[in-house]
Amino acid sequence: MTLAPRQPTPQGLFRRTPPAAFLPVLGLIGLVLVWRRGIVQFALPQALAEIAVGAVSLLVVFCLIAYGVKLLRRPRAIFEDLRVLPGRAGIAALVLASYLLAAALAPYGMGAQALFWAALIAHLGLIALIIWAFFTGPTEQRRVTPVSQLSFAGFGVAALVAQALGLGMLGVALFWIALLVAVPIWVLSMQKFSRETVPAPLRPLLACHLVPAAILGMVAAGFHAAAIAQVMALISGGFLVLLVVRLRWLLAAGESPLWGALCFPLAATAGCWLAVGGYWARPGAVLLIVATLVIVPLSARLMKGWSKGDLALKTNAAIA
Repeated sequence: MTLAPRQPTPQGLFRRTPPAAFLPVLGLIGLVLVWRRGIVQFALPQALAEIAVGAVSLLVVFCLIAYGVKLLRRPRAIFEDLRVLPGRAGIAALVLASYLLAAALAPYGMGAQALFWAALIAHLGLIALIIWAFFTGPTEQRRVTPVSQLSFAGFGVAALVAQALGLGMLGVALFWIALLVAVPIWVLSMQKFSRETVPAPLRPLLACHLVPAAILGMVAAGFHAAAIAQVMALISGGFLVLLVVRLRWLLAAGESPLWGALCFPLAATAGCWLAVGGYWARPGAVLLIVATLVIVPLSARLMKGWSKGDLALKTNAAIA
């Protein structure tokens, strides 16, 4: 990970909004949407889930405005944010959170389809920027990382939202694009992992490899592709067990802004298991409770770090 020299945050509203703030925000909106789906497992009123969805949706809107103000001040700041791994992860999370905001609004209309198309255009723009940075940036940055799953295989999230909006054919196309991208990234990452030791500060990002399996499992379940859904549930389950077994190794660097990368994979895996159902339903309900107990306090801690300016300094966020 290339780190720029730390600079103090200047005065001015949202001048140094850290993209890394979107990692826990993505986890939160993913969590409340899973609760919308899974609240029946706990015999709780649906209104509780909708209240949570509304509250987190407002948080997502606030964060999008905050980063938008930063780019209005200095559009080139996004290129600087993309140079560092926390920035790339955060901007990918920003796009995925925009998709999920459309899913949150889907039952109420409220411009959900327009927001989905805007997010898809932003996603394609992000892919173009990443490819440009890949060929023009330093050699050490020209490698596949777990963040690539959020950026490229993130089309699985687009497929999930397209499905919710009734865009079935588009959802199918995005599903296969995401799958065809996720598999090579898994393979390349395993090859790299077998040859190199992952630096301790970057290990939490390994959880991003859970995301494609979990999301594609949900999409497959929605399309009644039971065999694919079961395979994805097994992959996500196996990888989650591996992460839990190696938890001390995973978090060896101590508390870090990159812990935010753990949030969405947990929520997505719980959602996958609940969507697949059958013998996955009970583990999914248990994981949903565990995910809530992890994501909510961790997100609150990271948001507090943003408000104090620590998150921007620790992740070398660009200054507008």
